[in-house]
Amino acid sequence: MTAPRDPRHRSDRAAPRPTDPPAPPLAPRRRYSATDPSQAHRVRRSRSAAPRVGVAAVGLLGLAVIVGALGNASLGSAGRGTATGPSPSTGPAAADRASGAPGSAAEPVTGGASGVVATPDPGSASIPAAVARAAGLRGPLAGAVLIADRGNGRLLVVSNAGRILWRFPGPGSLPAGQAFSADDAFLAPDAKTIVANDETHQVIDRIDIATRRVVWQYGHYDVQASGSGYLHTPDDAYPLANGDVVVADIENCRIMEIAPSKRVVRTWGRSGACVDRAPFTYGRPNGDTPLPDGGLLITEIKGSRVVRLSASGRVIFDIHVPTRYPSDAQLDAHGNVIVADYSSPGQVVAVSPTGRLLWRFGPTHGRGRLDHPSLATPLPNGLISVNDDFRHRLIVFDPRTMRILWQYGRTDVAGRTTGELDVPDGHQPVPVNAF
Repeated sequence: MTAPRDPRHRSDRAAPRPTDPPAPPLAPRRRYSATDPSQAHRVRRSRSAAPRVGVAAVGLLGLAVIVGALGNASLGSAGRGTATGPSPSTGPAAADRASGAPGSAAEPVTGGASGVVATPDPGSASIPAAVARAAGLRGPLAGAVLIADRGNGRLLVVSNAGRILWRFPGPGSLPAGQAFSADDAFLAPDAKTIVANDETHQVIDRIDIATRRVVWQYGHYDVQASGSGYLHTPDDAYPLANGDVVVADIENCRIMEIAPSKRVVRTWGRSGACVDRAPFTYGRPNGDTPLPDGGLLITEIKGSRVVRLSASGRVIFDIHVPTRYPSDAQLDAHGNVIVADYSSPGQVVAVSPTGRLLWRFGPTHGRGRLDHPSLATPLPNGLISVNDDFRHRLIVFDPRTMRILWQYGRTDVAGRTTGELDVPDGHQPVPVNAF
């Protein structure tokens, strides 16, 4: 089932720069309806042994470099969200108080009444200079950010001043006859390559940063299948420290770890068994974040579940998250789940390991409103970066104040020139010196 094309998507994109190949037509990100009756039933089972992850993971590699200097300062007021805090009297409050998360029972968030406070659009990638000076900052980011600019068929690395430091593809970058439309991209631990999954074309690419060429590819271009060497809607392909790649193969309802030799080392779930019964089967997984302990954080579209597995495959938690369409869940520094809701209006929620809602950023109108956000990344200083796909921007907001602090891309304007994006579908904070 393919989601309908968003009617607001621009078909008359700006002409590509002379150094860039033409962008391929944008296929909609393959998402699934949370209201589908076939997805309503959930059979929950207890834990069991499963294959080990067995490698150091890089799910949050490089997060310390983005917006590090911001600290707890509130910079600007591009949007104020609606904060939703649970009652202190709810069941697992004691466990949640220890988390120290904003919006928990110990520190409820009290944001704006509803929607947002409309303020001037921050536009491109810089905050006002006067605000930065007042906070003692030289810029909004301590590093840079890698963006999968899906609608433009490119990857960008953008500095804290909004300058493009690196781009892909260029002439000769791709295998002959292929186009590029990656929806996620992640820097490898050695900072020499980037792994990008292209679910539109059913392949995973490993890209050499220095030569800007695809040096490894898994899957059969433009072919959907479940057999050996095939994928069906791959998502979140993460490079691991041992050289392997772990990927959520959505329509095949499995997560695979793939060696450089293209041998499948481990599989979680089973093709054709799309039922959320972790650790045996998974309901259309679209997230498979590697964790520092060697485990995985798996996001399931079906049933709106997030499952944390240990390195040995034991289920640490299996919780429902209050979203219509969960996308690419991450863990914050306290072990809480941060997950985007790929909906319109969209939202970002924080949920404890017991399933308790800690806070919610979900304005329903104004510049703070999200439209199909697909990845929310918790940063070490407590801020959250989000790619807001159909508003064509990457933002950073503070869940303590529910304010947008920084933005790259022009709100509601799809474009290709500097400072513009077209359906940015993935991002990762990265160190500048890698580029």
